[in-house]
Amino acid sequence: MMKTIIALSFSALSFVFAHAQQGTLNIEQDQKITDLLDIYKTANESSDYFRIQVGFGSYDEAQNIQSKVEQDFPDLPSKIDFDSPTYRVRIGRFRNRLDAERKFMEIRKKYPDAMLLQPKKSTR
Repeated sequence: MMKTIIALSFSALSFVFAHAQQGTLNIEQDQKITDLLDIYKTANESSDYFRIQVGFGSYDEAQNIQSKVEQDFPDLPSKIDFDSPTYRVRIGRFRNRLDAERKFMEIRKKYPDAMLLQPKKSTR
């Protein structure tokens, strides 16, 4: 009988403490943070970076190459760029040359015609 009372008391206390942790959380963010994030995103989109071109050709050929690249290197973003008169498949967005060259060596094993592209010089 004593064990039953202790077990019921323990259960009741744990139930009370388990439900005592209720509340609401309200997070207020300064508008300047949102503005800074927008500026950061814009700067990243327009900044220079290294890319690797893995192939080129007609639009159908470029789509075929892109699908193969996405299977072989799913962690790298790929993009088809039109540079008259052909479509070029380019992957990666590397901030520095060292990271770009490391990945380039890996990609050349699978795509021997790959080329490492340097960022264009800005006239700012």
